[in-house]
Amino acid sequence: MNFVKNAISFDIEDWFQVENLRSVIKKEDWGKFDLRVEKNTRKIVEILKRYGVKGTFFILGWIAERCPSLVREIDGEGHEIASHGYGHDLIYNLTPEAFHADIRRSKEVLESITGKPVCGYRAPSFSITPESKWALDVLKSAGFLYDSSIFPTSFHNRYGFNGTSSAPFCFGNGLVEFPLSTYRFCGANFPVGGGGYFRLFPYFLTKMFFRGLTHREKGIIFYLHPWELDPQQPRMKIRLNYRFRHYINLRKTEFRLERMLKEFRFSPLRELVAGYFPDKFLEPATHS
Repeated sequence: MNFVKNAISFDIEDWFQVENLRSVIKKEDWGKFDLRVEKNTRKIVEILKRYGVKGTFFILGWIAERCPSLVREIDGEGHEIASHGYGHDLIYNLTPEAFHADIRRSKEVLESITGKPVCGYRAPSFSITPESKWALDVLKSAGFLYDSSIFPTSFHNRYGFNGTSSAPFCFGNGLVEFPLSTYRFCGANFPVGGGGYFRLFPYFLTKMFFRGLTHREKGIIFYLHPWELDPQQPRMKIRLNYRFRHYINLRKTEFRLERMLKEFRFSPLRELVAGYFPDKFLEPATHS
């Protein structure tokens, strides 16, 4: 295959919407906080532009409604617009009906802003797990072409779908899946695809893992959030392990991101669909 197998993606949500802060910030209070997501996302767009990289932006519908100009700017720079759902609810806490309503609302909001079909989806906190695998059929029925929500690991209390392929694959219903990157070592899949792991591990380890995946001819599916480039964000009093996950090494993220972009090539996820599954690359439906 002569296409770039690595994809870079960003889950566009604000700092107060993160699951680690759910115990101290209720959803009904989101509107009370100043939005920092616009400034932080524009910082990401500028960094990508500097290195000539296009990526996928999984945008929360709640954010898109309040920041439509941001969505148009991202789209105007040639990046892929994809869905992160509307309300950032964990899928396994929803009914299939509530999940369908959430993704349909998100899809409609994004498509109304860009005028283009939205074909990709990523679940909040990667919450497509064995408990919520019914969501895959809901996504397909809603007109999505691919999903990138599965972490084929068991090292996190909130997500993980151990036993699934760590390489891109296609479900029986035709939905393409791009699992987040893991590195196989001593019989276990260690998560290395970005986010808190990118901030936690020294960069030389991340680079080693990514080179190892490249040598094994496996693509890198990388992700970050805008708030991870924002060390000045408000600090909340939360349980110790959540505080560690959320705040560790925020000051180092931007530098590490730029270094990674110098050393590895990336493309949007939609381009990987065309590369891995050319027979599946059809225009998705706009609504369902």
